[in-house]
Amino acid sequence: MQLTLSLMPFVSMLLITGLRPATCKANPVSCRLWADPQLPGLSMNGDFVIGGIFSIHYYMKSEPNTYTKLPLQPQCSGSMDFREFRFARAMEFTIHEINNRTDLLPGITLGFQIHDSCSAVPMAIKVAFQFANGLESSFNDSESCPKSAAAAVPALVGESASTPSISMARILGLFGIPQVSNYATCACLSDKRQYPAFFRTVPSDQHQAAALARMVKHFGWTWIGAVRSDSDYGNNGMATFLKAAQEEGICVEYSEAYYRTQPRSKLERVANVIRRSTARVIVAFLASGDMKFLLEELARDPPPPLQWIGSETWIIETEFLKFNMCSGAVGFGIPQSVIPGLREFLLDLTPAQALKSHLLTEFWERSFSCSLKGQTDYSEGARECNGSEDIRALQNPYTDTSQLRVTNMVYKATYAIAHAIHGVICNDTQCDKTTKFAPWQILQQLKRVNFTTKNGYRVNFDSKGDPAAAYELINWQIKKDGTIDFVTVGQYDSSKPRGQEFSISRSISWMGGQTEVPVSVCSESCPPGTRKAVQKGKPICCYDCIPCAEGEISNSTDSLNCVRCPPEFWPNVQRDSCYPKPVEFLSWDDTLSIILTVFSVAGAFVAVCIGAIFYKHRTSPIVRANNSELSFLLLFSLTLCFLCSLTFIGRPSEWSCMLRHTAFGITFVLCISCVLGKTIVVLMAFRATLPGSNVMKWFGPPQQRLSVLAFTLIQIIICILWLTISPPFPLKNFKHYKERIILECGLGSAIGFWAVLGYIGLLALLCFVLAFLARKLPDNFNEAKFITFSMLIFCAVWITFIPAYVSSPGKFTVAVEIFAILASSFGLIICIFAPKCFVIVFRPEKNTKKHLMGKVPSKAL
Repeated sequence: MQLTLSLMPFVSMLLITGLRPATCKANPVSCRLWADPQLPGLSMNGDFVIGGIFSIHYYMKSEPNTYTKLPLQPQCSGSMDFREFRFARAMEFTIHEINNRTDLLPGITLGFQIHDSCSAVPMAIKVAFQFANGLESSFNDSESCPKSAAAAVPALVGESASTPSISMARILGLFGIPQVSNYATCACLSDKRQYPAFFRTVPSDQHQAAALARMVKHFGWTWIGAVRSDSDYGNNGMATFLKAAQEEGICVEYSEAYYRTQPRSKLERVANVIRRSTARVIVAFLASGDMKFLLEELARDPPPPLQWIGSETWIIETEFLKFNMCSGAVGFGIPQSVIPGLREFLLDLTPAQALKSHLLTEFWERSFSCSLKGQTDYSEGARECNGSEDIRALQNPYTDTSQLRVTNMVYKATYAIAHAIHGVICNDTQCDKTTKFAPWQILQQLKRVNFTTKNGYRVNFDSKGDPAAAYELINWQIKKDGTIDFVTVGQYDSSKPRGQEFSISRSISWMGGQTEVPVSVCSESCPPGTRKAVQKGKPICCYDCIPCAEGEISNSTDSLNCVRCPPEFWPNVQRDSCYPKPVEFLSWDDTLSIILTVFSVAGAFVAVCIGAIFYKHRTSPIVRANNSELSFLLLFSLTLCFLCSLTFIGRPSEWSCMLRHTAFGITFVLCISCVLGKTIVVLMAFRATLPGSNVMKWFGPPQQRLSVLAFTLIQIIICILWLTISPPFPLKNFKHYKERIILECGLGSAIGFWAVLGYIGLLALLCFVLAFLARKLPDNFNEAKFITFSMLIFCAVWITFIPAYVSSPGKFTVAVEIFAILASSFGLIICIFAPKCFVIVFRPEKNTKKHLMGKVPSKAL
């Protein structure tokens, strides 16, 4: 049962096409077709008859097959496509023109059999079998029934549509009968393994789809809709276009398919999708019949203005110019041409001539809405034709020869077959009409044809049976009278170098007549300073614009990624360019630097002034009692401490970095060594007053100098090792501030730096302990008390310095270091020398040995 059902479609096809199984009687063998052959719509006898098939009607009458009786003879129905009828008559004109030539097929008369495929595959297949078998309804053969005569035609022109052409090409290829299509553009037909006998004079959709994708990209449309015919032409063409569009970064909001025989609900659904879409550009890869139904449906409830991008089948269809919603449409069309004499031939038609062919009769009756006597009335209720009809007054696609595009493809295809026949039966002097040849000989000759038609067009085929691709960019522009007309605004030539195939030669009128290129994007372009972030679950053309992260820029529109600025650069506010980061350091013109400089100089000046006072009163008891030699050395070291802070100001350099740290370390150790020496002297002095003590001889002036030198020498050695192993160096600090550079001195060896500070701290701590022990020794002017206070201040300053130094950003790190130097220096000079200077200058009466020794009662200072 399953096998029977699966064979039914095949049996049905055999019945439709008129073939029958081999059930023949014994000798003499007689085979007869079950169905009558399909008569051509236009025909003429000749020495060699060329076939032709065109989609003159949109439908084929059909009824359900019961498989109990023969199906009816297939017939076309629906409206007549006047443009396709013009193609058929153009073939007739071309054959007449060839017959009148003396240089091509001299003495040979070509005939033709032109059929209507009804745009239907079954009819196309039946005609294909007839082209292979002939019109005879019965066969007589004494040897075997299946053996049949030669092919009825050596070659044929057509079909116009891709789907019927594919079906025909599969059959005709088996018999080697060449088929030269004028308008079947499906790229699949270039496959010679499947369609070895197929040729065409129209370019493959492979070129058109790539050109359309490039054009869409050229105008910046990244968000489009797509609609196609649900046929081999539409599906293959759209698939090629979508692949090319994806490579160009174009996104498709929707891709809908429709075929005119499908239920109306499908058409309404496609129309509603178009109406609701957000894409303002729609690419329509539709056959003209499907496009007609779609436009009529959309006209019932017009969508928002759309920019139509059309394939060559409908973009040059004059019948669609009445649809104003398509004004501004752009698409690639076959180059227009001129065929001398064609218009006169088309208009040379009378009612008497129209009666000779049922196609001519239908054309006449549909054009003038009248009925020829004794013929079928194609316009219900129409009057009878009275002979006053003027075909020259008609305004329809049949009589419109202003845009001869596909018609020229028919002209070229017919000439190609004629040249192939000429190459087979003719020699240099004459042609032999009695020559017998097989269709495959014509096929081989077609591969080699290379000629120029009378109207100046080159005809040849590549290895795939295709011509070189050449298109005109057609634009539907509104004229001054409000009508729409085709205007050629550009060219596409596949023979040119890559990247130069597509060119625009004049301005384009867009949808609604606007001059600005319409915008059709899912998301607006991301400006410089931002990057695209694809929205989840949506195509890549739908995205959000994310500002570049800190430290990054994008300097072009629609950047996919932001680029990080080099380390020494930082983005501007718009984040679309990098500019050099400002370099920050404690410069001399900085307010903070000026303040610190004033204090440094003031401190050094105070130390010098104190030294001058001490020098002037060097013989006074208070100066002599406080070890004048160490005091002068201490004042000198304090002066250096104040001045070394100036080395921290200014642009860091290799020498300044080494100088500032070593000078600071050595001068402070010299200073603390002097204070430590004075503390030891105080302790020794009071020990020397004890009976039998001989301590002072072990710490006299030579020992004091030696101790200061020894302590200082240790720091010098530490500094030399530091500078030798890993010295400080100028450093660009990018870490504290991302938007600016801190120019500072790198420590080099952190161990060296902390060894210098640690040694200073160790001496200061030792000095503080000794001074603390000696603070209560009896004396009206016990210097150990002042040293204790000075060391307290010194230690407090440097203990707080450590966290402040580590946490201070940028130039304030240097300022903290200078402040610590100045604070500790001022603490020493104030605590140690201020009381003595006060006594020397303002209390000279207390500057006596008795008073210092406590022999005279005194009030607290």
